[in-house]
Amino acid sequence: MQTMKGPGIFLAQFAGDDAPFNDFKAICAWAAGHGYKGVQVPTWDGRLFDLAKAAESKTYCDEVSGIARDAGVEITDLSTHLQGQLVAVHPAFDEAFDGFAAPEVRGNPKARQEWAVDQLKKAAKASANFGFKSHVTFPGALAWPFLYPWPQRPEGLIDTAFDELAKRWVPILDAFDEAGCDVGYEIHPGEDIFDGATFEMFLEKTGNHPRCQINYDPSHFLLQQLDYVEFIDIYHERICAFHVKDAEFNPTGRQGVYSGYQPWLKRAGRFRSLGDGQVDFSAIFSKLAEYDYSSWAVLEWECAIKSAEQGAAEGAPFIASHIIEVTDKAFDDFASGGTDEAANKRMLGITN
Repeated sequence: MQTMKGPGIFLAQFAGDDAPFNDFKAICAWAAGHGYKGVQVPTWDGRLFDLAKAAESKTYCDEVSGIARDAGVEITDLSTHLQGQLVAVHPAFDEAFDGFAAPEVRGNPKARQEWAVDQLKKAAKASANFGFKSHVTFPGALAWPFLYPWPQRPEGLIDTAFDELAKRWVPILDAFDEAGCDVGYEIHPGEDIFDGATFEMFLEKTGNHPRCQINYDPSHFLLQQLDYVEFIDIYHERICAFHVKDAEFNPTGRQGVYSGYQPWLKRAGRFRSLGDGQVDFSAIFSKLAEYDYSSWAVLEWECAIKSAEQGAAEGAPFIASHIIEVTDKAFDDFASGGTDEAANKRMLGITN
C-alpha cells in the first residue's frame, strides 16, 4: 500500500490579472504559503503556462518544474478542461463554448474542434516532457441536450453520439499512450460522460483503451444523488486523479436535482468549500487508501458563498488531515503466535 500525495491545488479558479495570481512563480509561492505541496496547471492560461512551448521543449518543462520547486511545490499534472470540452460540442452550445477557444477559430466549429484536438496532442507531448503519468480534462458532449428521454429519443441516437465521441478521442488517447500518460476524464454534468454508466459506454466505444481513465470528483456525484463511495469500489482501477471538492444537496418543495434554473446561490444542489458541504471525505479517503490510490489529492475550489482566498487557506489543512498514512503492518501483529504448518494442521484436526 502507498500513501497518496497532497495536498495539491488546481490553479484554474485562482489565476487572474492581479498579483500573485498572474505569474507562475508568484502563484506557486502563494500556494506553498497556504500549505500546498503540489499545483495542477491549467494549460490554457498564458499568464501561467505556454503549452506550445512545453510540447516542443523539455528544457522549458524542466525550467517550469524548477520554478515550482524553488517556490516550495511540485507540479501534479496538466489540465486541458477547456480544450477537452471543445473536442465535441453540440451546435446548441456553439456560442456558449466559443470563448474557450483561441480567437482565430471562434465562429468556426470545424476549425475550433481541430484546434482542440491539436491542443490535447500538445498536452500529451508536454506531459511526456514533464514525465507525468496522468492528465485531467473534459470529454465534451454531443448527446447532452437529449439527457432527458422526452421527447422520445430516436433509436440509435445515443449510440451514434458515443461512436462519434470515441472516434474523436481515440487518436488523442493513442497520443497519450505514446507519452506514457493516462487521461483522467472529469465525470461531470454537461459532458456526455456524467456518471458510471456513461463512462462504461464511452470506455467500450474506445475499445477499453488503457489510457481512458477517471478524474474522480465526488461533488458532481452528490449533486446527482449517486453513491460516490461505491463508485470507487466499481471503478477504482480506472481512477488516476482526484479532485477534492465539496457540495451539498438540499431539496425543497420547489426544486430538486435540476434546481429550477436558479443561480448557484439559490440552487438545491451547489458546490461548497471543503468541510462546508455534505461529502463524506473520511469515507472517500479511506476507500481510496484501501485500493492503493497513490497519486495526488487536489483541491478544486468552487463555492457560491465563501471567498476563494478563505477556501484556499482552509483547503490545504483539510486535505492534509484526511490523507491516510497507510500502515505497513497489521494492527494485530503483536498477537501473532508465530505458528507453523504442523501447528496449523493440529489446530484444524488434520492428522495425516
